[in-house]
Amino acid sequence: MKFPLLNIDGTKPDSIEISDKLVKIRVNYKLIKYVIDWQLNHAKPRVAKTKQRNQIKGSTRKIVAQKGSGGARHASNKAPLFVGGGVAHGPKGAAYKIKRINKKVRKLALAQTLSKKNLDKNLHILADVKKEIKKTKEFNNFLIKNNLSNVLIISDKDSLKNINKSARNIKNLKLINYEGTNVYDLFKYKNIIITSSSAKKIQERVLNEKN
Repeated sequence: MKFPLLNIDGTKPDSIEISDKLVKIRVNYKLIKYVIDWQLNHAKPRVAKTKQRNQIKGSTRKIVAQKGSGGARHASNKAPLFVGGGVAHGPKGAAYKIKRINKKVRKLALAQTLSKKNLDKNLHILADVKKEIKKTKEFNNFLIKNNLSNVLIISDKDSLKNINKSARNIKNLKLINYEGTNVYDLFKYKNIIITSSSAKKIQERVLNEKN
């Protein structure tokens, strides 16, 4: 599929060919949600840990007589029933395990998410930025001109360096290197801008193409 190339400097637009296998495949929302859930769990592993009854320091002396008091029997004050006692069935920290997902599944979800953005006409390809853009106003005018808001920019190393200063303070805009392309960010932002060289790199990565 051919995409028109956006140009920040306003030069004559060109086009780029992107494989249909990356931007025009059937979307499986359950698969995408599965990968997003995995990604969020992987990014924020559960490390909370509470002490159980046997881990609380203190005397094991029985706090009341077992018989004749007219009340329930109690052992030590380390029981979960009492303030300062252990926690019953609490989180155990390191015992939590993160699920693993096959690389092929993650790549498929990535291609499906890009296809969804393309279907919604929210996927855009930007010509590699060769010259540094220093003013935020200049980059913001480019976004306004192309009616782009809530933007994720996926860039190659050189373009990232050239637009970082002008784009980093714009609201609802995120810049990432193409190596960090992920399903969660693609779904979080409405519009996706990918530099031309990054688009080719992502295509090689997802479709296992070799130069």
